[in-house]
Amino acid sequence: MKQVAYVLIGLLAGFILAGALFIVTRMPSGEPVKLLPSPTQPSITIQIIGEVVHPGVYSFTQGSRIQDAVDAAGGLLSTADTTSVNLAAKLEDGEQINIPAGSGLASGGIPSSSSNAPFLVLTTPTVPAGNLININTATSTQLDTLPGIGPTTAQKIIDYRTQHGPFQNIEDIMDVPGIGPATFDNIKTLISVQ
Repeated sequence: MKQVAYVLIGLLAGFILAGALFIVTRMPSGEPVKLLPSPTQPSITIQIIGEVVHPGVYSFTQGSRIQDAVDAAGGLLSTADTTSVNLAAKLEDGEQINIPAGSGLASGGIPSSSSNAPFLVLTTPTVPAGNLININTATSTQLDTLPGIGPTTAQKIIDYRTQHGPFQNIEDIMDVPGIGPATFDNIKTLISVQ
């Protein structure tokens, strides 16, 4: 009777061991898992200059605000003139934000206007009459001088016209990824297709 019990225990242990070995050595089945990029990875790069503690180039996630750029740059200096553009405005890739110095400040660097909301001034370069930037022939450096167009977007413009041919009218620049109606409104008087 003892002998039969030992044989049964041995067989049971053998089956358990064989089952475990089968599970461990079995080939994986199904589709491999694909890892997607994190939604929090930076997708917007801007430059902030002027009256901030640490001017420079910073990256943010899509949907970030100008206030986020000011915070990343260490905040405003007491000499900052904060009277023009809402800090709640969304950032655009390639945008340059200039915080100017000003004399319209009350003591302690607080805006002297009746509003308590801080504001910024966005840089808008002026192009002399007759010196419009031809978006069909402009270099990356020339395109980078346009408001809201940084090095990354300038390269996207060049890549787009290489793949699709010359722009037929200035509105076609909105077909370039990253250039929407707001950016177009800022550059439409500065560009041409001839």
